[in-house]
Amino acid sequence: MNKTLLSLFGLKFNPFSQEVPTEALHLSPALESFFWKIQHSLLREGGFALIVGESGTGKSTALRLLAQKLAREPELVVGAISRPQANVADFYREMGEVFGVPLRPHNRWYGSKALRERWASHIEATLMRPILLIDETQEASTALLNELRFLGSTQFDSRQILTVVLAGDTRLTEKFRQEELLALGSRIRTRLSLQPASAEELRSTLKHLLSEAGNPALMTPDLIATLCEHSLGNYRVLMTLCGELLNVAAQKELPQIDEKLYFEVFSLPTPTSARAKR
Repeated sequence: MNKTLLSLFGLKFNPFSQEVPTEALHLSPALESFFWKIQHSLLREGGFALIVGESGTGKSTALRLLAQKLAREPELVVGAISRPQANVADFYREMGEVFGVPLRPHNRWYGSKALRERWASHIEATLMRPILLIDETQEASTALLNELRFLGSTQFDSRQILTVVLAGDTRLTEKFRQEELLALGSRIRTRLSLQPASAEELRSTLKHLLSEAGNPALMTPDLIATLCEHSLGNYRVLMTLCGELLNVAAQKELPQIDEKLYFEVFSLPTPTSARAKR
């Protein structure tokens, strides 16, 4: 949305875009509790954490907020894997880039040794484990996930030298029930299970975004209630509906979005009498 349209509504940014500034995102009590456990336990002791939920329940948003919070930790190394579906050789290439270690993907022993040495040095200097964030982990292969488990542990699996936060949909939970991944599933120390949001949770998020964007009165209370009741408990559905209404309101140059526009945009067309007779 361009600056002209933003100024029409008195907005600093489009509150329904995927590119909402991270600092404007809504931090729920459940997320705060999950982040606290990571900061005060896993960063000091290492190990795996899991964020799981259906599409649109806020997994990627949770990772964005966590990454921002961790960025405030002095000297902490925070990495993210962008291609969880990659093979193990490409995984090592990306790990080398993320942690600033020159690796030889064809020599897995050398790669694991170099990464472990880098992480051990980081722990000695900061008393915190480096942390790796992986979104869409359900796409990762069994071989890659097990490689990650072996890579992050030393001293006969008694010491963890890496903190890993895995995020994925419910297929990831099913993966951990496979015999080959039972060992990894049993090592998950902290879990966040994201369920479909209640109408009140959706309303709280929407009102927060509108306020952060600079126009809390952009939508009428009745419209907000209607949107939250018809979004199936899904944040992505809610933002899609709101974004469509905002675009139509911009075309019509409306100062406020209300229920009248909602029914105009989303109501099903009434069949003509001729079609009804057919």
